[in-house]
Amino acid sequence: MHIPTPAQRAINTIRTLAMDAVQAANSGHPGTPMAMAPVAYTIWQNFLRFDPNDPIWPNRDRFVLSIGHASTLLYALLHLTGVKAVNPKYETLGELSVALDDIKQFRQLDSRTPGHPEYRWTSGVETTTGPLGQGVATSVGMAIASRWLAAHFNRPGFEMFGYDAYAIAGDGDMMEGVASEAASLAGHLRLSNLCWVYDNNKITIEGNTSWAFSEDVATRFLGYGWNVLRVGDANDQETLSRAFQTFKNTTDRPTLIIVDSHIAYGAPNKQDTHGAHGEPLGEEEIRLTKRNYGWPEEAKFLVPDEVRQHFADGIGARGKALRDVWFVRFEAYKEAYPELADQLYQIQHRQLPARWDMDLPVFPADAKGDASRNSSGKVLNAIAQNVPWLLGGAADLAPSTRTRLTFAGAGDFTSETHNGRNFHFGIREHAMGAILNGLSLSKIRPFGAGFLIFSDYGRPAIRLSALMEIPVIHIFTHDSIGVGEDGPTHQPVEQIASLRAIPGLIDLRPADANEVVEAWRVIMQLRHQPAVLILSRQNLPTVDRSKYGAAAGVAKGAYVLADGGNGRPDVILIGTGSEVQLCLAAYEQLTAEGINARVVSMPSWALFEKQEQAYKDSVLPPDVTARVSVEQASTLGWARYVGLSGCSIGMETFGASAPLKALQEKFGFTPDRVVAAAKEQLRK
Repeated sequence: MHIPTPAQRAINTIRTLAMDAVQAANSGHPGTPMAMAPVAYTIWQNFLRFDPNDPIWPNRDRFVLSIGHASTLLYALLHLTGVKAVNPKYETLGELSVALDDIKQFRQLDSRTPGHPEYRWTSGVETTTGPLGQGVATSVGMAIASRWLAAHFNRPGFEMFGYDAYAIAGDGDMMEGVASEAASLAGHLRLSNLCWVYDNNKITIEGNTSWAFSEDVATRFLGYGWNVLRVGDANDQETLSRAFQTFKNTTDRPTLIIVDSHIAYGAPNKQDTHGAHGEPLGEEEIRLTKRNYGWPEEAKFLVPDEVRQHFADGIGARGKALRDVWFVRFEAYKEAYPELADQLYQIQHRQLPARWDMDLPVFPADAKGDASRNSSGKVLNAIAQNVPWLLGGAADLAPSTRTRLTFAGAGDFTSETHNGRNFHFGIREHAMGAILNGLSLSKIRPFGAGFLIFSDYGRPAIRLSALMEIPVIHIFTHDSIGVGEDGPTHQPVEQIASLRAIPGLIDLRPADANEVVEAWRVIMQLRHQPAVLILSRQNLPTVDRSKYGAAAGVAKGAYVLADGGNGRPDVILIGTGSEVQLCLAAYEQLTAEGINARVVSMPSWALFEKQEQAYKDSVLPPDVTARVSVEQASTLGWARYVGLSGCSIGMETFGASAPLKALQEKFGFTPDRVVAAAKEQLRK
């Protein structure tokens, strides 16, 4: 009788847990966990520097399951290695992150084992994956973070950072454009601490990949500047180990390991078929497969005690030793470099340094004003000098978005210089968003910038930043038809409404330089929410705050900027960004005509909706139904604030190529139009 090795028994435990979980849920993807169990086992048991008892140890290696549909592969590993749960206060709890009962509740309501791995929901999950390509692209951000953290914190005798990032990818990842963008940049930056494993099983939902995918992936990645290795059999643990050791020994480029596998390995009727990709195997097929594995055919969710011990003796013992040595080193580091040690602690707990805002400017009233992209650049630089881990860049648009850090010592992050704080993402908006997520998941505070119209290119990653509740800063300039002569291809219309629709994303469209200051004050204090800062290309007058309301009202999302002061207003004018000036001009004209008007600046719908009802009613009294909103964007959603009988002045079509003043006249963004709309409201 064949007696399986401890490794084979552990691998088959992973496989059978995946099969049983998907069958119990009557939903899921069993085939890939069955195929890639030996690969994931080899990484975790033999190479991953990870302590299951402290899954947020700062210098742990990162493991990303980019093929999120194979989530039971990760859940089985989290359970078998005994990964402990961590609470929102970054405290490690005694309970398991994934108990066996959680695996039995796969894909059920409130289970810790959702259909795709979700960060902040299940400890040990380093990033939310599922949309293909996102995971591998995010891992590039993690690898970059390791490089930057090492350059910033490491000192002679104190290697505080230097972790590796592993990601398992599939055919779908290789097809998605975001993976190509990220791989190109990773090769350019020579991220030798990055290893992608490509599960080359040649199966997708529709069938064999030959229907749509025939390129030479190895040659493509060689062109990117990667080291490319091949393992001809996913079950060949010896060759797998040699490949991973080659990755560890490679110091000048990232590594792609192409592993040939058989989806649903061992299933007599479904191996190498798309029938194992997105549906349960079926009870009879599971019994036959377990027979092939030499596994008890009728046993469900079986975990032999020796398997748990096997992992405890491997990754458990190795990870604990590495983690304990790191914390001993950190104690000595605190004595030798107390300021850096404080920074390290603050980063890990998403805290801000004391007096981080001490250099925030105050802008004097100025009728000419400045573009909000310009004032934002000044504020960003003032903050970044006091928050050393605030860093980022643009999709080849730093000069246009004013997001370059220009103070002495800021520098550039390159393949040779890792302590620079200006990043160059190239024209890769989608990869930029995913890389920002990876940086943020590594506790760095990143920002990324581009034109608002191109937010569409990065939207999937922006959405994931909100889903994961991580404080990524998305900066978008050229926010309206104010782009002017560039025309409708570059003039955003529907983008603001689209971004506001993302749950948990804080929208901020400031009206002048001092609102920009307050917007940044809000952004920097966010710990579990991403923000999108929407800025103008054209100049915006700096409001005279001795005459009008204080910009501090930005923190509440909307505030009364101008009020007739005669009790209940007759009409309310609501504006955002550049259109607040139109509202103020209309207000002055209405006031001169004896009409009691109010101007509300509403830079953030998301923040306003978080306020108590009493405050919201004080800004927008429910009994005042004469309301006009003004925004150079789609009017979608404004009925929430102006009512069904209110008036929304906005964009109902795409823009046009012309100078700004001509566009404002054509589309009705003039004080006279606002005044006329207000009077029409009063006549109702």
